[in-house]
Amino acid sequence: MSEHNHAAFKDGEVRAEMIPDVLNRIDKDEKEKILQDFDEFRSYLASRIHMAEAMGLNEEQIAVAAQKIADYLAGHEHPHNAEEQLLQELWKVGREDERHMLAHMLVRLAHSDRHLQ
Repeated sequence: MSEHNHAAFKDGEVRAEMIPDVLNRIDKDEKEKILQDFDEFRSYLASRIHMAEAMGLNEEQIAVAAQKIADYLAGHEHPHNAEEQLLQELWKVGREDERHMLAHMLVRLAHSDRHLQ
């Protein structure tokens, strides 16, 4: 898949305005499958982190992208399970610096999952 199909780019830039379009290109059934099960969500996130690392992005750049995507999801997607509900609530009450740290933690969580597979 080419870079123009993503909201994150090799130079580390994340175009937040592209996030809705990128997410809307995910097949509806596939998106539902990803969001229904937290383990599926973590696996999907791990695959995207692997892709970002292959593009040369470092953890900070990936966390910035994760933060922008989480901002969008918190405002546009209804939680499908208890884990997503907790994440959304933490996201909404968190200050900017706390959201950024939570994004780092989610990246590390998904990254550790990838190494277990």
